Amino acid sequence: MVFEFRLPDIGEGVAEGEVVKWLVKEGAEVKENQPLVEIMTDKVNVEIPAPRKGTILKLMAKEGGTVKVGEVLLVIGEKGEQGSASTAVAPTPTAAKTPAATPTKATAPAPSPATVAVVPKKPEEILATPATRKLARDLGVDLATVQGTGPGGRITDDDVRRFKDVGRSAAAVAITVTGPRGVEERVPMRGIRRKVAEHMVKSRNSTAQVTHVDEVDMTEVVHLREKAKASAEKQGIKLTYLPFIIKALILALKKYPYLNASLDDEKQEIVLKKYYNIGIATDTEQGLVVPVVKGAEHKSITQLAEEISKLSEKARAGQLTLDEIQGGTFTVTNVGGIGGVFATPIINYPEVAILGVHKITKRPVVKDNQVVIRDMTYLSVSFDHRVLDGAMAAQFMNAIKQYLEDPKLLLLETD
Repeated sequence: MVFEFRLPDIGEGVAEGEVVKWLVKEGAEVKENQPLVEIMTDKVNVEIPAPRKGTILKLMAKEGGTVKVGEVLLVIGEKGEQGSASTAVAPTPTAAKTPAATPTKATAPAPSPATVAVVPKKPEEILATPATRKLARDLGVDLATVQGTGPGGRITDDDVRRFKDVGRSAAAVAITVTGPRGVEERVPMRGIRRKVAEHMVKSRNSTAQVTHVDEVDMTEVVHLREKAKASAEKQGIKLTYLPFIIKALILALKKYPYLNASLDDEKQEIVLKKYYNIGIATDTEQGLVVPVVKGAEHKSITQLAEEISKLSEKARAGQLTLDEIQGGTFTVTNVGGIGGVFATPIINYPEVAILGVHKITKRPVVKDNQVVIRDMTYLSVSFDHRVLDGAMAAQFMNAIKQYLEDPKLLLLETD
């Protein structure tokens, strides 16, 4: 009997998912609970198992296509059966309109060898897991010249082995063409990159964003961290400045709860959160993800450091669960390790504010009418002006500044 298997509800608030990779082919025999497909939803990949045993009669979406919850993913039946005459025999509208990953012959003729060039990628543009990078080193393959065929252009182990066997792969040559105006490369907008783009556009279109910047003297935090580093290392914990900043942030959020909130547009109500789940914007090879430290107000500085480290490692390895990226109330984005003076981060909608943390540098400043060298940084808060005004944002930043410039207050405050 033909059975149409529809994309199930795989998480709170999840309405659709992107087909990252099919794990079965049409005509394959599958067992109950056998993984069928890898779906990306809200920047997390989830394997969907088979609801029953049978034969795969029809795959209803292409890799890179989007399927809504409740739409048909595939059709299962008995060997020799045909798909039903309804949705089982035609791709879903979402899948059908998904553009192909590579140019079609109708668009342009295949380039001749004389008009084709492979452009080496910059190190930060290379998408590959640590295991794939190790394989490339072992085989003597330069990943900068390998074209990835995985989700979002990620380089797979097979890509590396194929490159080793035949040199420049056909995939690498096909997408980079020298035209009348120079070299161009077309990269499919897929995976996390597409999710980030959709989320950023929604945030900008849904909120009235303003950014406030302040300067903070981090000298005392620098000294405190130096004293605590050795003890943390003995526990296997890498102590950065971020846990101190998060501790100060939470105390400031308690004083100014309108920044730890969301806006219910439908009911026109501001929802003040009495719990503190802090998202940590994390740069990965696949794109930006935001794992969430749940109940951060109940954790010590070393506990925060340990959890941030674990979540960041899972994010970069692509191992986060849906629960670990949901439920945030406020987000911190730390670009200090990369550089720059300060930035204006985009709010992680539906939250109403985000804190930007920037590099700490030694600068001459005036203190007690004397010019002295201090460890200084800039902090920026982008906020939704519909929910709070600039005066409250400034007061909020003043509170963070007070705690960081006199970090003994972090230890004196109780939850």
